[in-house]
Amino acid sequence: MHLIDTMAYTGQTPWHGLGNKLSEQQPIEVWKQKAGMDWQIEESPVRFAAEGQGTEPLNAFPGNKVLYRSDTKAPLAVVSDRYQVVQPGEILEFYRDLTRDNGFKLETAGVLREGRKFWALARTGQSTMLKGRDKVDGYLLLATACDGTLATTAQFTSVRVVCNNTLSVAVRESEGAIKVPHRSHFDPELVKRQLGITVAAWDGFVERMKALVECPVDPDSVDGLLRRVLTYPAPNASPVVNERAVSHVRGLFEGGGLGAHSASSRGTAWGLLNGITEYVDHHRRARSDDHRKDAAWFGEGARLKRRAWEEMLELVA
Repeated sequence: MHLIDTMAYTGQTPWHGLGNKLSEQQPIEVWKQKAGMDWQIEESPVRFAAEGQGTEPLNAFPGNKVLYRSDTKAPLAVVSDRYQVVQPGEILEFYRDLTRDNGFKLETAGVLREGRKFWALARTGQSTMLKGRDKVDGYLLLATACDGTLATTAQFTSVRVVCNNTLSVAVRESEGAIKVPHRSHFDPELVKRQLGITVAAWDGFVERMKALVECPVDPDSVDGLLRRVLTYPAPNASPVVNERAVSHVRGLFEGGGLGAHSASSRGTAWGLLNGITEYVDHHRRARSDDHRKDAAWFGEGARLKRRAWEEMLELVA
């Protein structure tokens, strides 16, 4: 089952093998069309007919409105009147000056869940090579949803080239993203100022990655660390350790993972971190690859990776 409705991309074919491939440096207007983001979210008052009401006027549902697609008229969500819509095209417009003036390059953009969620991802032009020719590139992800599942979120992200693992880059000391709730107006220029489209966040992230590369991990401590990270919530109880995940990640760290034998990863905190991110991005149980990617970017998978990053930083503190 695919969550992806429409998508455009440059470079390598994405995880699900779908989408419209574009050559680089295409204008934003082409991206909107090919990514299926050239429609609007429309609004209408919510009205309903009670059972047995017959031909009487429809009843109003005060304080609420329905959101629907301008092209297909398909309903998207029922939200409060205070809800501030962010249009699909606004997500791509965010990158217009960044691609024109700052060297950013759009790589993927698209629509999930019939239009309820949409995103765009661009390379920032920042990159580093860790020991053993282990390349990590910098990206900026912008995404939103109109069904209450996601605030409009701008997130610096890294991608490890050898395995396509993704990891969020902290914008400030304790924050991994700029989030604009839908009760507030989305101001792209304010978000860019908050992000600080500069090398500062990336430089700090590179220094931490290099520290993890130089940090050996005691083999006897691996299971304990993984058990602190790889848990799942249990109703009315403490989180439960996912023993299957612990075993899987240990196998990736000990040589089964992509890039696990590189000088940067073998026996290091960086290698253990990438065992966890590879598991979350590519192996964690999910209904489909799309569901796994969605969770790895925005959901429980993203939280697991954040927790893993914090645990690894404790090792080099």
